[in-house]
Amino acid sequence: MERGNSKHSPRVDEQMRQEVLGTVQGIAGGRAEEWKMAEPAGEDQPESTRTLEAESANALSRFGRYIGMSAMPGDRDALRRSAETLDAPDDVLADLDTLPDGVTFHTVTEIWAVPRTS
Repeated sequence: MERGNSKHSPRVDEQMRQEVLGTVQGIAGGRAEEWKMAEPAGEDQPESTRTLEAESANALSRFGRYIGMSAMPGDRDALRRSAETLDAPDDVLADLDTLPDGVTFHTVTEIWAVPRTS
C-alpha cells in the first residue's frame, strides 16, 4: 500500500513538491527570507579582481604547476630550487631567473605579475 497524504489529491501533492524543490535541493530560485539573501557590494568593499584572458590563465596555470607551495614565501633562488625539484621546463626556469634578486614572493600571481625582461 502506498503511503500518501490523505488531505490532498496526488495532483496537489505533486504541485506542493515542485514548489519546495528549489529549497530542498538548493537550486537557484529557491525561496528565501529577504534577510537571508546576500547584499550587494557596498562602497567600502574592495573592487573585484581582474580576470585573465583564457590564454594568459592557461599560461599562469602551467607556470604555477612548477612552483611548490613549500617554496613560498620565497625569493628567486628558493623558487628556482623548487621548480628544479618539480622538473620544470627550461622556459619556466628562464622566467624564474629574470625575477629581481632579494624580493620575497608570497603567491604565484605575484611572481607572474613581474614584468619579464626577455
